[in-house]
Amino acid sequence: MFLRSTTRKKDGKEHRYWSVVENRRVSGGGTVQRHVLYLGEINDSQQAAWSEAIEVFDEGDQETKQVALFPEYRHAPKLDCDVISIRISEMRLCRPRQWGACWLCCYLWDQLRLDEFWNSRLEPSRKGTSWLHVLKILVSYQLIDPGSEWRLHRQWYERSAMGDLLGSDARLAQDDTLYRCLDKILLHKQDLFSFLQQRWNELFHADFDVLLYDLTSTYFEIDPPAEGKRKFGYSRDKRSDCVQVVIALIVTPDGLPMAYEVLAGNTSDKTTLKDFLGKIEKQYGRARRTWVMDRGVPTEEVLREMRASETPVHYLVGAPRGRLTQLEQSFLTKPWQQVREQVQVKLAERDGEVYVLARSDSRLHKERAMRSRRLKQLVKRLHDIRNQKRLTRTKLLMKLGAAQHAAGNAYSILDIHLPKAGQRITAKTVFV
Repeated sequence: MFLRSTTRKKDGKEHRYWSVVENRRVSGGGTVQRHVLYLGEINDSQQAAWSEAIEVFDEGDQETKQVALFPEYRHAPKLDCDVISIRISEMRLCRPRQWGACWLCCYLWDQLRLDEFWNSRLEPSRKGTSWLHVLKILVSYQLIDPGSEWRLHRQWYERSAMGDLLGSDARLAQDDTLYRCLDKILLHKQDLFSFLQQRWNELFHADFDVLLYDLTSTYFEIDPPAEGKRKFGYSRDKRSDCVQVVIALIVTPDGLPMAYEVLAGNTSDKTTLKDFLGKIEKQYGRARRTWVMDRGVPTEEVLREMRASETPVHYLVGAPRGRLTQLEQSFLTKPWQQVREQVQVKLAERDGEVYVLARSDSRLHKERAMRSRRLKQLVKRLHDIRNQKRLTRTKLLMKLGAAQHAAGNAYSILDIHLPKAGQRITAKTVFV
């Protein structure tokens, strides 16, 4: 790294601007430069600002004092503080760290009063390990640059200012220390959610009458374990060859989490809702809540129980496609109602439930644009395939299969004529 200056004349005066630049070697023996830090203008006109901004600690007097920095080749003006001449050619940027985001995470931590919650639950170890500071590092890491604990240990901690802000050293970021801290906080999961629910209510006047419930999964590229929650199951990541776990999460419309659970990888979505209903009622009490879910989450049995409970539980869930066919005639006789700009609905009641058919102009335009884009890509791909030379029938069918997979439903719009068995494949025998 080195300092680079640029000179610019403005209003008859010469201004010099400085920045810290890093050279990086690339393939072919060349180098590229990356701006690491912009320092701005450093000349005599900024002498007061430099004098106020720079402080050093005098170990002899045990106090800080103001100093001014000037390059050794420039004559320093007379100032009320000490003047230090520096050799710019020998300046180096050592261990740069991210400070602003780390400071903001610590500020948010204080706003949530998490020290108040964790002080009595995460006491320091006999060896002096501050588990509270370890948890702050873990939380800040997941907010700023989420990744694995191993990456935090090997890379991120040294590149952040968390050690400086917490007054700690690298021992808090050891991999075994991080994993042990996760085990300690797992015991207090339910109490933490109750505490956060109270704080969110105080800070944001959050409303918990509407809850969004959904499930996702994450997979592991490992051999199947003999026991545990990592199992083969329906993979939302299209990785059915890998074991996975299912994660169920309940959040408010503002994105504030209310509860979560890590389930076995072979858990069916429709078997999870009943347990979560009981979990939320036990932890937060019974209330008139509205649950919003995908159509594959609840079963008819669970929905009947929700309607028949002492405190009726409302829900908004996608109706099965087969039922929409049964309700088609009911919707045809209903008028469209404008609920907001570009959104219209029809309402139909049946068996104590209200069915809502929604029509969104924005959604309509979006889906048409998506189909049009896929159709254009498909036509271009088909023309490219047709113009290829020395193409066998087997390769032609493989390429058409790949094009069909990429195009999705748009493939059915086109009528594609293929050559007969034994017929030569040319642009005339393959056409759309």
